[in-house]
Amino acid sequence: MRRRRKNGHVRSVDYGLVIGNLYMLTAIGITQIYGVAGVVNFAHGSVYMAGAYIGWMAITWLHWPLVPVILLVLAGSALLGLALERLAVRPFARAGSTILLLTTIAAGLIIDNAAQVIWGPQTQALPNPLPQWHIRLGAGTVSLLDLFILACGVGTALLLHLFLYRSRAGWAVRATAQDRDAALQMGIDVNRVNRYSFALSGAFAGLSGLLVGLYFSNIYPTMGASATLKGTTAALLGGLGNVPGAILGAYVLGIAETFSVEWLGSSYRNLVAVLLLIAVLLFRPNGLLSGRRALNPEPTAGTFIPHGRPLRFPRWLIPASAVLAAALPLFVANPYALQVLAIGWVFALMAVSLNLISGTTGQISLGHAGFVTLGAYATAILTSRLGLPFSVSLLVSPVVAAVIGVLLCYPALRLRGQYLAIATLGLGEAISLIALNWDSVTQGPLGISGIQPAAFFGYEIWSAAGVYWLDLAALLACVWAVYRLSRSHLGRALRAVREDEVAARAFGIGLARYKSIAFGVSAFFAAVAGVLLAHSYSYIAPDTFTFALSIQVLTMIILGGRDNVGGAVIGAVILIVLPETIRFLGEYRYILYGLLLIGMLRFRPYGLLNSTT
Repeated sequence: MRRRRKNGHVRSVDYGLVIGNLYMLTAIGITQIYGVAGVVNFAHGSVYMAGAYIGWMAITWLHWPLVPVILLVLAGSALLGLALERLAVRPFARAGSTILLLTTIAAGLIIDNAAQVIWGPQTQALPNPLPQWHIRLGAGTVSLLDLFILACGVGTALLLHLFLYRSRAGWAVRATAQDRDAALQMGIDVNRVNRYSFALSGAFAGLSGLLVGLYFSNIYPTMGASATLKGTTAALLGGLGNVPGAILGAYVLGIAETFSVEWLGSSYRNLVAVLLLIAVLLFRPNGLLSGRRALNPEPTAGTFIPHGRPLRFPRWLIPASAVLAAALPLFVANPYALQVLAIGWVFALMAVSLNLISGTTGQISLGHAGFVTLGAYATAILTSRLGLPFSVSLLVSPVVAAVIGVLLCYPALRLRGQYLAIATLGLGEAISLIALNWDSVTQGPLGISGIQPAAFFGYEIWSAAGVYWLDLAALLACVWAVYRLSRSHLGRALRAVREDEVAARAFGIGLARYKSIAFGVSAFFAAVAGVLLAHSYSYIAPDTFTFALSIQVLTMIILGGRDNVGGAVIGAVILIVLPETIRFLGEYRYILYGLLLIGMLRFRPYGLLNSTT
C-alpha cells in the first residue's frame, strides 16, 4: 500500500511537470509583455485560444502533419500578437498601465466572442496526430505527446535565452524592460521592441494553446480565460518580468494542481490556482525569486480615468427623470419592454455600486461579479432553505455579502493599480469556484433552483410592472445613498485617496479603513442586485455571474463617466437596452462591449458625462 502511494506521488510529479511545461509557454509570454510594456496582458489567453483553433483547422480540415501545423500556429499567433500591439496597446502607451490593462481586457473580449461567432460555442475535438506510443519510465509510463510537450517547453526556454542574451534584438528587449526612458535615449526603437515582444509572446501563446488542446483532446472558445489565469499566476509566482521566475512558477503551479486533483478532485484545479494567485499577491507580490517584499512601482496619484469637462444639468432634471421612470409602466403596456428596462435598472444598480470603488475611490476592481454572486446565493439559501421571507432576505443578504466581501478584500487593499485589479479578479473567481465546490450548501454545479419570486406581506410580485417598480425602487435607494455619501466628508476622503494616496495618508486618512468602507458599501448594493436577479431568474449556478459581468459593469461606468452617479445609470441603460433594440446584434454583444470600451478609452476616457466634481 505504501509502495502504491509512493508510485502515485511519482506519477503526480510527472504529470505536474507536463502541465507545468504547458503553463510555462503562457507564463513566459505574459512576463515578456510585462517586462517591455509594463502591463499584464489579459488578451494573452485569447491569442492562446486562437492558436489552438488555427491548429485545429490545419489538423482536421487540411490534414497536415504536426510540424507544419506548429509553424502555421506560430506564424498566425505572432501576427495576432502584432495586431494586438498595434490596435490595443500602442495608441494607449502613455495613458498608464491600468488603462492598458483595460484595453487588453477589451481586446480579449473581442477575440473570444469573435471565435464563438466564427467557430461556434461548442467544444471541438482535437485529434493527436502523433503515434500513440507509450514509454515506461520508472513506476509509470509517458506518452510520445508528453515527451513532445517537454521538448517544446525546454526548447522554447533555450531559444528565448539565446534570443535575449545572444542577439542585438534581445539586448534591446532587455534594455527596454530595465528602463524604457534610458533605452529611448540610447537610440533604441521602443515601438519595434514592443512589436518583437508581442509577436514572440503571441507565438508562445498559440503554441501553448495547440499543445493544451492536443493534451486534453478538445478546444473551446472560452479556454483562454483559464489560460490567462494560470499564466498570470505562474508569472506572479516567479515575479512579473522575470523569465526564469516564470518557468519556475509554471512548474510550481503544475505540480500543485496535479496534487490537488489527486487529493481533492478535478473540480479543485482552478481553485488552487486562484488561491496561489491571491497568496502570492498578498505575501510575495514580486515573486518567489525576489528578495524584496515591496511592490513594483505603481502610480500613486490620480485615478485611472483622466479628467475632462463635466456636463452641467439643472437640479430638477434628476427628480424629474425619476418620476418619469416610475410612471412609465402606466403608459407602456408591452411587458417585454418593461422586463428589459427592469434588467437595466438592476445593472444600473451594479454600475452605481462599482462607481463608488472605481470612480470615487479610484481603485479598479475586476471582481464585482463576486459580490453579486454572494448576494444571490445568500438570498437563495435564506429563502429556499431556511424559509425566511423575501423582505427579510433583502435586508440580511446584502449585509452578509458586504461583511464577507470586506473580509476577503481587506488583505488586498494595500495593493495598488494592476496588482489590486488582479487580486480582485482572483477574489471574484474564488467566490464562484467555492460555490462550485461547496456542494452541501450551494449544490455545486447543479445550482439552486425553485427560488420564489419577490414578495411583500404575502403578495408575490409576478407582473412585469411590479418587478420594474421593485428594481427601480432599489436603484433609486442606491443612487440616493451613494450620492449623499459622495457629498459627505467620507466622500471627500475617498476622493483624496483617489487623487494621491501618499498625500491622503499624510493628512491622517487611513487608506485601508476608507477603502474598506468603499468596498463594503459597494458590496452591499451589488449584493442587492444579486438578490433581485436571483428572485427574477428563479435559478442560480456558479456560472450565472461570471468575469464577463464584471467587465460589462466596468464598461458601463467608463461609458457614463467615472464618479458620476447619473453617468453610471445612463451607461447601464444604454448597454442593456441597445442590444435589445437592435436584435440582430445580440450574438455580437460582448464584441460591441469590447469595441465600445476601447473606443471610449481612446477618444473620451472621461465618459459621456465625466465627474460631477
